[in-house]
Amino acid sequence: MTSAVSFSPANVQMLQARGGHGHAAFGSCSAVPRAGPRLRSTVVRVSSEQEAAAAVRAPSGRTIEECEADAVAGRFPAPPPLVRPKAPEGTPEIRPLDMTKRPRRNRKSPTLRAAFQETTISPANFVLPLFIHEGEDDAPIGAMPGCYRLGWRHGLLEEVYKARDVGVNSFVLFPKVPDALKSPTGDEAYNDNGLVPRTIRLLKDKFPDIVIYTDVALDPYSSDGHDGIVREDANHWLVCLASGVIMNDETVYQLCKQAVSQARAGADVVSPSDMMDGRVGALRAALDAEGFHDVSIMSYTAKYASSFYGPFREALDSNPRFGDKKTYQMNPANYREALIETAADEAEGADILLVKPGLPYLDVIRLLRDNSALPIAAYQVSGEYSMIKAGGALGMIDEQKVMMESLMCLRRAGADIILTYFARQAAGVLCGMGPK
Repeated sequence: MTSAVSFSPANVQMLQARGGHGHAAFGSCSAVPRAGPRLRSTVVRVSSEQEAAAAVRAPSGRTIEECEADAVAGRFPAPPPLVRPKAPEGTPEIRPLDMTKRPRRNRKSPTLRAAFQETTISPANFVLPLFIHEGEDDAPIGAMPGCYRLGWRHGLLEEVYKARDVGVNSFVLFPKVPDALKSPTGDEAYNDNGLVPRTIRLLKDKFPDIVIYTDVALDPYSSDGHDGIVREDANHWLVCLASGVIMNDETVYQLCKQAVSQARAGADVVSPSDMMDGRVGALRAALDAEGFHDVSIMSYTAKYASSFYGPFREALDSNPRFGDKKTYQMNPANYREALIETAADEAEGADILLVKPGLPYLDVIRLLRDNSALPIAAYQVSGEYSMIKAGGALGMIDEQKVMMESLMCLRRAGADIILTYFARQAAGVLCGMGPK
């Protein structure tokens, strides 16, 4: 298409013909058409600024020049009347407080509140935990309304598809392992054809761009239900309620094989939740030795021996056969101890530091945030989820508002990502697919 353009202070003329392309010589402000048959052209005229301004009139029919002349002469139009809201009857008449700073001024309208909001949240901040099992059908989890053990070949794919539809693209896998495959040493944890590696390969085949986190611990695979190998030793000082000892270094050896198996299947982030000493460094060395330098480690840095985990253990049928987990998980009364775990995990090569549980441990999340440059994760655990669900079902709280507030509080405390069973529901709210 050939075109010719000429400029002048008063107007612009564009001559446009069909066929060919034009080349403008901007130094001379003229267009040089290609040689060829003369074609019919169209002329478009743009008026000068003065002509255009004269053509614009106010709603009253007066021109801009007339309105400006009135303003210069001091003849201003009458503004809308000022209406002050009337206080309710009985409000005392007082002298205003003598203060220059009134923080409420920055909260007086939705627009101002949105402009000054310090913390934001989006679906990108969520990691959705997925319970998987060998069955074909999805099995509801009684203690966690709305959550299911997903059939790894069917229900799982549907759940991931729905989550992606609202912007959630990160997932962490937790397997319900058949009892017949459990053993004292948890050997099923590093079976390359086990439930978790098969699931990773399936998900990466269907959704190659998602981020898959995995759980590195022996409790789903252990016949004892503990995160590590148990040695029967009632007289040892590391006893679990006089019933056995959790063997640290031998457990770490098993965990390394588990993490390498998960990385081999395509895991993006391996997440040791076992709380054994030295496991982050050992995992990093094992992964690097197998060529998995790009696989990240999200360490459960401050995982407390909490009572908020009950519904989760029902979901995986992984309650300890005896005792508790207090010899390896942290004491809920301790705060400074988290700094010891943080320093160790950073030195050993962790990429992400996680605090679990979430909402009851906001102070610990902030402690890690203030003392580490690494990304901080928070796990809003099953007990937190189920309490909000139960309170909403009983009409005692507004489930959706409390859900969103709790997630925002975790972000405000310093969490970059949040592992939460509310991920899909909350993302739907953020995407405008539900009432806010």
